[in-house]
Formats: sequence, C-alpha cells, structure tokens
Amino acid sequence: QVQLVESGGGLVQAGGSLRLSCVVSGRTFSSYAMGWFRQAAGKEREFVAAITWHGSTYYADSVKGRFTISRDNAKNTGYLQMNSLNTEDTGVYYCAVQIGGSSLDRFRRERYSYWGQGTQVTVSS
Repeated sequence: QVQLVESGGGLVQAGGSLRLSCVVSGRTFSSYAMGWFRQAAGKEREFVAAITWHGSTYYADSVKGRFTISRDNAKNTGYLQMNSLNTEDTGVYYCAVQIGGSSLDRFRRERYSYWGQGTQVTVSS
C-alpha cells in the first residue's frame, strides 16, 4: 500500500506564491518519478511537472519559468514551488508516483500508479 499526502494549497492573490508538498509513505521503491497534475473545475486533469529519482525535470509549457519541482529522496517528499500565480492556475493539485517508465511517460497521466487526494489552490484576481 502506498499513500501520498499533499499539503500547502490555499488561497492566494494573483502574482503570489505557494509551495506544495507531497509525502510518500507505505511500500517503498528503489526509485520512482513523482509528478504533479492539476484539475480545474469542469476540465480534465492535466500535467504540470515531474521529476525523476535522479532529478531530471519536466514541465508543462504553461508553468515553465514560474514553477519549480524538487524532491528530497531521504524524506520521500516532493515539492512544487509555484510563483507568479495567475487565475488560470486555480484547481486541485495532485501528486502521483510513477514506477519505471520513459521520458515521454512523465507527461502521461495514465502512466502514474499512485495518487494523492489533492490539495486546492485558488488564485484570486
């Protein structure tokens, strides 16, 4: 059993920042990639960012230059630093774990095996 718990969401004004965290517990893996996805009301869940065990990073074009993904393997914790937030960043943010996979798989929601419950991020104008 694997549990992922996100935290750090909240309400912020446009232009502000938030830092999300995701703690992975339960069954351990020798290595895994971690991804962040988000889902706005009435829309499909979309890729935001991902990071491999060794620190290779991937970003959606919409967040490049504003968001930074990182991780602390010793703590089994991942982070998503979000700066210059705008109203289009509003949604529920989910972290997810991917075992194995290729570079292309980092962007694909269906390639992630374990998911957290999500944390709400609301950006006001």
